[in-house]
Amino acid sequence: MTQPRASQICLDDTPWYHVVSRCVRRAFLCGQDSVTGNDYEHRRGWIEDRALGLASVFAIDVAAYAVMSNHYHLVLRVDAQRSRHWNDREVLSRWTRLFSGPEVVQRYLSDARETLSAAEVARAEEYADEYRGRLHDLSWFMRVLNESIARRANAEDKVRGRFWEGRFKSQALLDEQALLAAMSYVDLNPIRAGVCEGLEDSTYTAIGRRLSQPQEESMATRVGDAPPEREDAPPPLLHKANTNAPMNPAIISGIFNNEVLREESVLRALQPAPLMPFDGTGRFEAGIPFSWPDYVELTQTLGRCVHPTKRGRIPEGTPKLLQRLGMGTEAFIAHAFDLFHSFGSAIGAPASLVDLAARRQCRYLRGIRTARDMFGRDLSVAS
Repeated sequence: MTQPRASQICLDDTPWYHVVSRCVRRAFLCGQDSVTGNDYEHRRGWIEDRALGLASVFAIDVAAYAVMSNHYHLVLRVDAQRSRHWNDREVLSRWTRLFSGPEVVQRYLSDARETLSAAEVARAEEYADEYRGRLHDLSWFMRVLNESIARRANAEDKVRGRFWEGRFKSQALLDEQALLAAMSYVDLNPIRAGVCEGLEDSTYTAIGRRLSQPQEESMATRVGDAPPEREDAPPPLLHKANTNAPMNPAIISGIFNNEVLREESVLRALQPAPLMPFDGTGRFEAGIPFSWPDYVELTQTLGRCVHPTKRGRIPEGTPKLLQRLGMGTEAFIAHAFDLFHSFGSAIGAPASLVDLAARRQCRYLRGIRTARDMFGRDLSVAS
């Protein structure tokens, strides 16, 4: 039975999540569609750019991603504390980069703020409280991502209707072992599928992006904290929607709770956030708790083992990351590339899964046997 989203995404359990979204109606995001003969390679860039653009607005960091032919994977970290530190004006400014916002919010952000009554100011501040929660809400992040891509793809195909296969699927990553397994699973997806030869050839993936760019992000900079638009510059298109006028179907599909998602030209202007940096010291919550060289060593080793036409033998030595996390190479490889099916709504060491089952008041979580084989000894839950 499908679980309520609230039971699958709980920041008290973990801020880390692996999410997957798939297309319907034989739709392709990239490559040659065998049904229509059309080439949709360019749509992979849509997903990549939009996910990183949204990370510059939301308090959500992107650790890994891979855009495949008819689905995509993301590994995300939700930073609720960051959004709580934003003042009302910053929250409203960020939100109105994505949505039109109520008229009182538009006026609050413009020069007309001085003309607002006390009641109107209070109402704008109430909106800020609501939006602050949405800006660290994984479901809202995915709604905006999928809706905007669907709207753009439907316009290109000159069709209407659903583009995505229902709601996105998510897996909570309960500890460092789970995070490492999910990131390597996502980063190596194209190699496992045989669409590229090695990490350096991987496109529309986080690992490919990292290898093509210097790893210079400062840990003093919070990922995703790109500054909002200047306070003295109101968000574009500040006007009250005419609810009586006929609406373009492409705009109708972009309505969330009586708010209109901004048109594609505005969303396309979002500046991409940098990928979440690696931090092998473990001192910064805003970093992936592994060293970048160790992670590259592991993914290169795994990539040689899983390529469908160039499978290499399992190395005798154990990569440093697996040594530190108490996992054997053979067991990790045997299970690391079937995570989505071996586990259910959560991935983690046996003790982490048992604790989560108790908190959810359920008798069993799928994947406990795989966790015993794959993760070996238990470690503490990642922050």
